[in-house]
Amino acid sequence: MKAFKFSIILLVIFQFFPVAKGNPGILATVSGINRAPDPKNDAADINDIAGRGLKYLSAKPPMPEKARSCIDSAVLICEKLNIETPARLHLLMAEYHYVTGDLRSASEEAESALKKSASSGESEVLAMTNMFLGKYYEKTGLYRESMEYYSNSIAVAGKNNLKGLVPRSYLGQATVYNTIGDIQGYRNNLRKMIDAGYKESDTSYAIAGLWLLGTSFCGDSSSSSARDFRQADSILKISLTVSLERKDSLFIGRSLANIGWNYYLEKMFDPALASYEKSLRYSVYGKYYELAANALGNMGTIYRDMGEIDKSIAYYVKGIAQAKKVNDVFSLWWIYRDMSDLYLRSNDTSNAYRNYVLFKSYSDIWMKQQNSQGLADARIRYEADSHKKEVELLSLRLKNNRLLNFGFAGIIILTVVIGLLLFRGSKLKDRRRISEMNRKISEITQANLRQQMNPHFIFNTLNSIQYYMYQHDKLATNNYLTKFSNLMRKVLDNSQHTSVPLNDELSALNLYLELECIRFKDKFEFKINIDEEIDPLMYKVPTMLIQPYVENSICHGLIPKEGKGFVKIDISLKKDYLLCNIEDNGIGRDASKERNNRRESNHNSLGTQITASRLDLVNSLYGTSLKTIYTDLKNEMGEAVGTNVEIHIPIIS
Repeated sequence: MKAFKFSIILLVIFQFFPVAKGNPGILATVSGINRAPDPKNDAADINDIAGRGLKYLSAKPPMPEKARSCIDSAVLICEKLNIETPARLHLLMAEYHYVTGDLRSASEEAESALKKSASSGESEVLAMTNMFLGKYYEKTGLYRESMEYYSNSIAVAGKNNLKGLVPRSYLGQATVYNTIGDIQGYRNNLRKMIDAGYKESDTSYAIAGLWLLGTSFCGDSSSSSARDFRQADSILKISLTVSLERKDSLFIGRSLANIGWNYYLEKMFDPALASYEKSLRYSVYGKYYELAANALGNMGTIYRDMGEIDKSIAYYVKGIAQAKKVNDVFSLWWIYRDMSDLYLRSNDTSNAYRNYVLFKSYSDIWMKQQNSQGLADARIRYEADSHKKEVELLSLRLKNNRLLNFGFAGIIILTVVIGLLLFRGSKLKDRRRISEMNRKISEITQANLRQQMNPHFIFNTLNSIQYYMYQHDKLATNNYLTKFSNLMRKVLDNSQHTSVPLNDELSALNLYLELECIRFKDKFEFKINIDEEIDPLMYKVPTMLIQPYVENSICHGLIPKEGKGFVKIDISLKKDYLLCNIEDNGIGRDASKERNNRRESNHNSLGTQITASRLDLVNSLYGTSLKTIYTDLKNEMGEAVGTNVEIHIPIIS
């Protein structure tokens, strides 16, 4: 059973995106560009075309092709009449590049719109551009910058009495708080959004804010700390009342659905059913199929909990029919899951299995969509980070060029007075510049090595999945893929940073070891120990540093070993570094080399090579003397009984 939350923030943002007004015959202006320039009318025409383009991008779904046509027309007028590109057109191009995924160009156009609107006094464009940059930086993971731009938008819109922009900016800030998990900040900004909506006499924003705020107090069965039945019931009923006054059937249905969900969590089944039945009437009338599927599915679950199995199945089937009309994958997977559980309780294993297969099918589609979105967000953040570094490097070069010019001019003037002293000072400055550039180069090189590490790690893990798929074990493959998707998310998150908390590094390592245990059918056991004096959240380590050595222990030491293997990872705190001991009871390095020679293997451990290179860079960057020490473990008879690897990991604050 699920509360109805689909695309909460983005849905509301796009629903209340302002519709720009435009003259239907505006594009005809292009055919008359060979006339004498009229600055006032020409600027109005270009702004009208830009407004039409913004309208196309705010449609659901967006229409970037038509927006592109507006951009081309407006740019053509500017070129033919030799008119400077206005701020609103820059904003349109920023929105267009954002929708089409070109974030670098979107950022550049937004900065141009910001400067021109500020200098020309176009307060509406200035507020809208600040709001766009708030959205842009939230997307790229720079939350502090996002909050600042939303605040700027609120200040400009409030000062100039611009309608609609203040509540939308508060909603944007609420989105940021929701993303970082600050539920109190999220709710506070929703309250500000509601107040701003009432102040502007626009109840559409108040309804949306009330619905989101009430929903935040509903929580679910696993989040009792965020749940408050009375608050949720009170606020959602206010949302319902205002929606009824406005005759907004969509938010009437949504409010009733979440009122029903709130009752259900309190085991108040009769009022929950009544709320869902009312919500269903509005959703069917308005053809809101996802909302209808949610109501029907939840009614099926309520009847299941009441013991009325036939009614439960009937509502589940109706919910599936509604969801299939719009391919609502989310509703389909949880309804099929609940139906499978219902049949299993009734000992109807045939139907339970059939519905379980459908549940897994839609669940895999849903997970694939979520993972694809996660990968897309990671790519966006990577591109934004790369662009930021390029800008910083360019600024550094320009700064150095200016310093050099001033330096040469100063040398020429002052050489007559204190030649030797000035010459010595110039040499010292050159050394400092070279040192700074070397440090920057080391950081960039380390980032490149880290990006090499991730594809290598992903390649090895995909080999494990391929192996399992060849065994034709669908259930095990699904479980394996689930763990792999969690591991991928951690790897992608960690790969965005040069260093991560020790806790995040060990969490990813633990997932990797679990996957390898499954792959090799419990061929080995593992254990990770951390000294009590180490705070894993406070201490940071270079990303993906330990895993390649553990992988070597498993692949070259434990897997060839007869019998069950064991690998132990101990982490202790030394004076100026963390000591990581990786010990296995494998066949030893000599036996592994001999085995590889017999197989005529030319494989080199790329992971450990990259890691060794990264340690060298860290040494040069932080002035440390960190290293990796291998020790062959032998018994009293001199026979190999395993390998121990000591890694001296720098402590990064």
